Amino acid sequence: MSGVTAISRRRQKAQSRRGLAVALLCGALAAPPVWPQVRLPSLGESASDEVTVTTEKRLGEQIMREIRRDPAYLDDPILLEYLQAIWQPLVAAARRHGDITPDIDANFSWEAFLVRDRSVNAFALPGGYVGVHLALIGLTGSADELASVLAHELSHLTQRHIARSVVTSNRQSLLALAGMIAGLIAASRANNTDAAQAAIMGSQAAALQGQLNFSRDMEREADRIGLQVLGQAGFASSGMARMFERLDHANRLVDNGSYPYLRSHPLTTERVAEARARQGSAPGTLARPEHALMQARARVLMDPTVPARQRLQELDKSSAADVQERLGSLYASALASAQLRDFARAADALAQGERQIAGTALPPRAARIWALLGVEVALAQGDAQLAARRIAAVPDDGSRPRLLLDTQVALALNDNTRVKRQSELLQAWVSEHRTDALAWATLSACAERQGQALRAVRALAESHAANGDLGGAIDRLRAGQRLARAGGTPDFIESSVIDARLRDLEGQRRRLMDELRGRNGAPREPE
Repeated sequence: MSGVTAISRRRQKAQSRRGLAVALLCGALAAPPVWPQVRLPSLGESASDEVTVTTEKRLGEQIMREIRRDPAYLDDPILLEYLQAIWQPLVAAARRHGDITPDIDANFSWEAFLVRDRSVNAFALPGGYVGVHLALIGLTGSADELASVLAHELSHLTQRHIARSVVTSNRQSLLALAGMIAGLIAASRANNTDAAQAAIMGSQAAALQGQLNFSRDMEREADRIGLQVLGQAGFASSGMARMFERLDHANRLVDNGSYPYLRSHPLTTERVAEARARQGSAPGTLARPEHALMQARARVLMDPTVPARQRLQELDKSSAADVQERLGSLYASALASAQLRDFARAADALAQGERQIAGTALPPRAARIWALLGVEVALAQGDAQLAARRIAAVPDDGSRPRLLLDTQVALALNDNTRVKRQSELLQAWVSEHRTDALAWATLSACAERQGQALRAVRALAESHAANGDLGGAIDRLRAGQRLARAGGTPDFIESSVIDARLRDLEGQRRRLMDELRGRNGAPREPE
């Protein structure tokens, strides 16, 4: 009898873990909301004695290690730069507004990242991370609308709604759930109903799901604070109401499950009315040209299938009268054609766009985005000389997209002098941005081209480490050690760096395994 009881208890624990994992997705999985009455702590009140800021940070880091290895995690330098241009002013405004306290600021990463997905969604994760589906960017009509969603998700983070949602289940080992959470995100994105059902089955899991979803009070709080942050960051406060209206209208037209954001953030008439009332008489802003271009880029990148790209090759005739929409349609056609290797069509779209730009007072940021597209198309075509001429026409502003594209041009030209210069620039960049996996991988390619085998191996290891693949990074550093021992003229400096970095990453992996086993701050479950 005691054995049956123990088995039942273990099953109940497993079901509870599944329910908590699902709830922590904060929008990545859809479920029918159950709205409990909760008492919201006042600003600055500790969310929980158990769910500390440090615990939330470690949980977020573990989730991101899994997400960064997912193929849907997208590091597109041009689109990510645009997202950051909206996200960072919001974070700065939240600091000025006092929403980000010093302890949270010191522990949270405040990172917005891209997810290649055709569903309209955005979600907050523990530790200061916000995921944005490309379809959400493709739906928005202006930077203000996109900023309103980011401001709302940022407010979920600054008010620690995730920690406040799990306060009733504080005996669970949060760190042990991180891998499960990332897996559930992937299952949801793939519309894997079997995996999703397996994760939420059981009465206890369903009960926890209802307890831990963001409550109506939390949604209202995120709207109110997000609207304040939106205005202080320089965006039109009317963007939130317009975004609500756009989401509601689009979902009514196509109610096929493509809008998980509305299931995790129910769009009530009350929320829409409050957003309209709070915006007051603030004027709306027209869509800036750069947003139209980035909207087009998101639409191309979110669906890599051939039929989707072929549809985007066709120019949108309804946009002919609107300069910005016409330019966005041409941008999508050129990028989609290049990805389909239809370079004649890509060149035609680029030429049409350049003629339109010549007759339009296009802002410098939008002109730069268009110019970088021309470099991308030339590189895809394999015309290194054309790419070099086009990149030379783009001002060297020290930005990440231009740095990486310029390095690709140098590698395509096979110009050792130029590769060496770009390698030095990249080394300076990664010294300040150590988690830039793409920059490390590009630096590795430069080192390999220059015959610097050890440096190439180390840079590739750093790329894996930045992507959360500690095992892959350790394997490559060990390969570097073997290479150093086998070499006739060893590079003692590089060998020493590899040895030290290997010890560091092995230590990180041991600490991570300890945390996942319930040690070092993550409480064990009672037997």
